[in-house]
Amino acid sequence: MYTERAEWLNKTVKHMWPFICQFIEKLFRETIEPAVRGANTHLSTFSFTKVDVGQQPLRINGVKVYTENVDKRQIILDLQISFVGNCEIDLEIKRYFCRAGVQSIQIHGTMRVILEPLIGDMPLVGALSVFFLRKPLIEINWTGLTNLLDIPGLNGLSDTIILDIISNYLVLPNRITVPLVSEVQIAQLRFPIPKGVLRIHFIEAQDLQGKDTYLKGLVKGKSDPYGIIRVGNQIFQSKVIKENLSPKWNEVYEALVYEHPGQELEIELFDEDPDKDDFLGSLMIDLIEVEKERLLDEWFALDEVPRGKLHLKLEWLTLMPNASNLDKVLTDIRADKDQANDGLSSSLLILYLDSARNLPSGKKINSNPNPLVQMSVGHKAQESKIRYKTNEPVWEENFTFFIHNPKRQDLEVEVKDEQHQCSLGHLKIPLSQLLTSDDMTMNQRFQLSNSGPNSTLKMKIALRVLHLEKQERSPDHQHSAQVKRPSVSKEGRKISVRSQMSASPGSGDSSTAPCTPVIGSGDKPGGEERAQPVEASPQGPRDLGRSSSSLQAVATCSPSHVSVKEPTPSIASDISLPIATQELRQRLRQLENGTTLGQSPLGQIQLTIRHSSQRNKLVVVVHSCRNLIAFSEDGSDPYVRVYLLPDKRRSGRRKTHVSKRTLNPVFDQSFDFSVSLPEVQRRTLDVAVKNSGGFLSKDKGLLGKVLVGLASEELAKGWTQWYDLTEDGTRPHVVT
Repeated sequence: MYTERAEWLNKTVKHMWPFICQFIEKLFRETIEPAVRGANTHLSTFSFTKVDVGQQPLRINGVKVYTENVDKRQIILDLQISFVGNCEIDLEIKRYFCRAGVQSIQIHGTMRVILEPLIGDMPLVGALSVFFLRKPLIEINWTGLTNLLDIPGLNGLSDTIILDIISNYLVLPNRITVPLVSEVQIAQLRFPIPKGVLRIHFIEAQDLQGKDTYLKGLVKGKSDPYGIIRVGNQIFQSKVIKENLSPKWNEVYEALVYEHPGQELEIELFDEDPDKDDFLGSLMIDLIEVEKERLLDEWFALDEVPRGKLHLKLEWLTLMPNASNLDKVLTDIRADKDQANDGLSSSLLILYLDSARNLPSGKKINSNPNPLVQMSVGHKAQESKIRYKTNEPVWEENFTFFIHNPKRQDLEVEVKDEQHQCSLGHLKIPLSQLLTSDDMTMNQRFQLSNSGPNSTLKMKIALRVLHLEKQERSPDHQHSAQVKRPSVSKEGRKISVRSQMSASPGSGDSSTAPCTPVIGSGDKPGGEERAQPVEASPQGPRDLGRSSSSLQAVATCSPSHVSVKEPTPSIASDISLPIATQELRQRLRQLENGTTLGQSPLGQIQLTIRHSSQRNKLVVVVHSCRNLIAFSEDGSDPYVRVYLLPDKRRSGRRKTHVSKRTLNPVFDQSFDFSVSLPEVQRRTLDVAVKNSGGFLSKDKGLLGKVLVGLASEELAKGWTQWYDLTEDGTRPHVVT
């Protein structure tokens, strides 16, 4: 397979460009504009005043046609595209008298086009699917961006974060599918089954470069290495191992693979530094090789650096449509005995959310709701897009959940009215029902509970067991995964890792695959990092989870929408900023409304704090909260975030799980910080209680803070106390 020039295709695109521009303008006005308006109350007056993509058409620099390792009923093309356009896209937000725009856009990347299924009747192709295998390079020349980012709800964003959100929307598994024949023939495209699941054991490295220096560079030191792991737009980040050139991470991640011809596992190692992280090497492994071998356990030499090697164990898990191997899989991952809902996955739940019928009106009689659907399995939750002013919404969205043990886990689904934050109906489906269904699939209209008499939700759900097939090999068989050499040196990278990692789009299209950093008991996990949907989405990232893990065991991080979490100060996700404090004070004034609030108007939090001299660590146990304020009529969805000041890097952040719809959550989660007793007595514990919400969501906010000084001589013994929550944490009151 080689790349060919296709000037005839560029001539065709040039001729079609005016019509392509018409489609783009329609997309902006009919799809993007209402989605932005609904994302946040501050953006309700958002509109595009002009959409002109320019006269310069997109250019296709080369075409590669795949002829090996592809289904006979499909054609796969990779198009190397470039777009350098002097466009004019103007927008305004009337409420804030804000105007901004885009003067030029550059996009460079490889776009995959799949023609499938091939059929024996005209037009010979059933549908067209388009997506990027990896993030394209995007550069945008903005006008008035600073004005835009001053608006409440957008502060905390940056040019880099916005670009990352846009590019993640374009990356697999997000795709555009255009049907060319009847719905029956393309039903399989609306319910894409991943080709497989890649389980990545990120074990250890050896002989890394020492990047840290002392005495102005005269003395070479060690490094603080961590890894960034990518499969498509699923991104994971390991924990940082301090001052070690042969670090042992022993972490496990699971990622969905939808397309393996041309898709790679990409790994980069960095040395964490306060200013700019230094590059320690990279690696690219062709996933076709992993699929062939099924199991690889090898040391790989790192590229782009003079020395260093990385130890990986890679497992290609096949999706089986029956439960014949389930008991063995459960035993292998130790899910047959434990009662946890998190850990290594035994199966994958694939969900196609089609539509709903006859939804109730919600709070206002004879008014149509703005319905969205929230789905959860255990602690993992995902959310659909919002459909406006309708009681018969059509979503046509795909979701996936990694499942630890389907024999005792349930899929919970709730339809909500986004406008009034009330429930329109819900249902619970035990996953064990799928184990006895034909092809482990259910495709039907489900009757909603606590809804209208004829309110139904149409979904197709399927369960697939993740099975590691063993290859029959001769005794003298030798293998080594094909390592792809990078085409661009690290000096030539146009997008720095820093810029990629500063984004927290926490979301993206709802079809984004869940990623599962698996956390073990070796280091007590600092809670679950959970990416929230943007409007449902990349993403989410669906959120690159920094995990503290050991191979022995298990807890899961980051459902669907992945965004990279970097070891630098939190920007988009840390809402303990002045605007959050102001909004909380305003909410307090609304609650007071002429009455006298009690001694603890924001509620209280119970903490245990002690220093372990044996482990040389500060141990913080977040027990529970009481009497929190409500963000909606359903209460709040609180979680707790902890920093040990002055360190506010991502690596220093600890988070509990989210407790749904309660003002008195119980967490009982323990976190630790590696710090000596003399050092910790000069520092302050920053504890914030927050309401979980999607990126740009109006229901995301601060519930209260407390700052705890650690200078006490009793720290070695420890204490358990209730603390009053305040707007900014500066006036803590201890409740004995």
